[in-house]
Amino acid sequence: MASLFSHIRCMECRHRTPPSLEVDVCPACGSPWLEAEYQLERMPRVWDEVLRWRPYTMWRYRELLPFPDTSTPVSMGEGGTPLLRATGLERVLGHPGIWIKDERQQTTGSFKDRQAAMAVSALMLRGIKEVVLASTGNAAVAYAAYCARANIKLWVFVTSSVLAEKTRELALYNAEVIKVTGTYDQAKAVAARFAEHRGLFLDRGAKAIVGKESMKTVAFEIAEQWPRTATNRWGAPDWYVQSVSGGIGPLGVLKGFEELAAAGIIDRVPKLAIVQTEGCNPMVRAWEQGRDEAVPIEHPDSLITVLSTGNPGMAYRHLKQALDRYGGAMVSVSDGEAFRAMRKVARAEGISMEPAASVAFAGLERLLRKGLIGADETVVVNCSGHTFGAEKYALEDRHIFNLSLQTRDVERPTEGLATALAELDERITTVVIIDDNPYDSRLIRKLLEAHRPYRIFEAHTAQEGLDLVHQHQPDVVLLDLMMPDVDGFAILDTLKADPQTARIPTVIISAKTLTDEERTQLEIYAESVWQKGSFSARELASHVAKLLEREGESLQAPAVDLSAGTQRDERPPFGKWVHQRVLVVDSNKPEAYLIKRLLETEPGLEVAVAHSGVEALALAGQADLDLLIMDLEFPDIDGQRLLILLKTSQANENVPVIVVTDLEALEASTRAHLTPNVETIWPKSELDRSSFLTYVQTILRR
Repeated sequence: MASLFSHIRCMECRHRTPPSLEVDVCPACGSPWLEAEYQLERMPRVWDEVLRWRPYTMWRYRELLPFPDTSTPVSMGEGGTPLLRATGLERVLGHPGIWIKDERQQTTGSFKDRQAAMAVSALMLRGIKEVVLASTGNAAVAYAAYCARANIKLWVFVTSSVLAEKTRELALYNAEVIKVTGTYDQAKAVAARFAEHRGLFLDRGAKAIVGKESMKTVAFEIAEQWPRTATNRWGAPDWYVQSVSGGIGPLGVLKGFEELAAAGIIDRVPKLAIVQTEGCNPMVRAWEQGRDEAVPIEHPDSLITVLSTGNPGMAYRHLKQALDRYGGAMVSVSDGEAFRAMRKVARAEGISMEPAASVAFAGLERLLRKGLIGADETVVVNCSGHTFGAEKYALEDRHIFNLSLQTRDVERPTEGLATALAELDERITTVVIIDDNPYDSRLIRKLLEAHRPYRIFEAHTAQEGLDLVHQHQPDVVLLDLMMPDVDGFAILDTLKADPQTARIPTVIISAKTLTDEERTQLEIYAESVWQKGSFSARELASHVAKLLEREGESLQAPAVDLSAGTQRDERPPFGKWVHQRVLVVDSNKPEAYLIKRLLETEPGLEVAVAHSGVEALALAGQADLDLLIMDLEFPDIDGQRLLILLKTSQANENVPVIVVTDLEALEASTRAHLTPNVETIWPKSELDRSSFLTYVQTILRR
């Protein structure tokens, strides 16, 4: 049977729109708080019989999931976790009817795998290949694993309090990790601005459709696994208990139970028990005071950092409404109570869990002590995460960016946030050095790091180098030609033949004596060629730094004034910048671009290229020129005639002209005619690039 997904409903203004996973905000009010609706009246009465033949994963409930039947999910078998009777804990706590939904069995050991699998599957349907996420830990690891499986680049913003084991695991999956020195809510603000700044998709967590849809499968499984009664095929407990950070888990589970009850599959919606740590409990405080809105906690104070969301937003409002309607409670526990509960469950049930999950069990104890859970009421506790391993992966700290905010103000863009994003742009600039001599590569790395805090990777074999380039998509590659396994020419050919790496600038550094043919090949495809022993390492480092600065301007998103919103103007036409303007006119495209690249190593030059007379006249007509560099042979016009036409314009009549051409083919009469009208004539066959650039600088600075 096909999905019964029928509408999207705004959780704020109640506006309904047609079903689509590409809707991110309400078209009526702009709210990102959305949820999916289904034609529950069409649910088959024998749904349990239908499900019997399907694999036991969360995707088995496809009638109530927002995906078309033709889609293939990004899956690693998530869902289908056991519901365990906690007989040992029942004995210790003196309460019968306790069950544990063991979400530790997921791929990354957390129920966040459900969310990641569904979110990444939705990204694949939309063709999105790069995503930004803010997380307190578990969601980040889950997203990193599933994004790696789907070949989607992930930027993860976490707080500096997130444990090193989790950030190292993120790096293992090749996620880009940014550690923000600040609160989780500040990290979310930075992530949102970063996504906006670079034009990337931002995961909206509990606000988005797929977040809640993924978590409701926990409710479906509990109902399907519940001991059968005489009157119902499926059942539900009296209470569902979960520790909470942002609230996406209980929001989704609530929605799942409500849909099953509305379809007549279960006879009630369980009471919810929301448990938070005392050091970060904005929901509990608001509920105890009878408030409809939670007051954010600016400075969470808990060792259990995974639960440190200080501002739950609308999640609290909807959970409070559920408690008002179905019953339930919100309680907070101390870190010490959580750690004691962790030991108690491990010794009574043989279940080891992370501190965030133990908060729920500590909350269960408190609810029982207060008498809020009746003696005959059944309880399911979500054991959301496994104890993470203490082993260290062989990853260095350069996989993680540290970003320090200079302000506590996250409500509006600030100078401190703009500065932090500018610093982040610098820190994510990546260099890969491929050189079989570790002493050479290490020296270059140290010199570059002394210039700017670039992220630099070294490879000492061709395969290792190609792997690093494909994994990190660097801003520049420094390549030796003499490698032990595959020579640098083959590496360069491989990089330029692959659309994913063809645009990456390559600087050749080698001790190999080059033939004229080899040098010509390299000059076409490489940014520059450096002969080992003929330059200082500092000269090379300075050249690479200038190249990175240039690439940063041309390849990154346009600069954004964060104090004025998201202005994303296109690059102005040639001649609209305040830089000096140079026009290179040459019908030979590789030779024209070699000159262009050479000139662009000089800051403040805007260089345009034309390959015919028509193109040259069109570009020259857009703005006044500061310098014209041209050949004399063109398919559509005589070179001397083109020169006359270019200088006919009053704006360009005094522009200096440098001719770069084949001197052997230049007749004496032509040379004599040109000399009074041009600055100089340079031979193509013997062009010394360093001398030529010095001469250009002299002309432009007159």
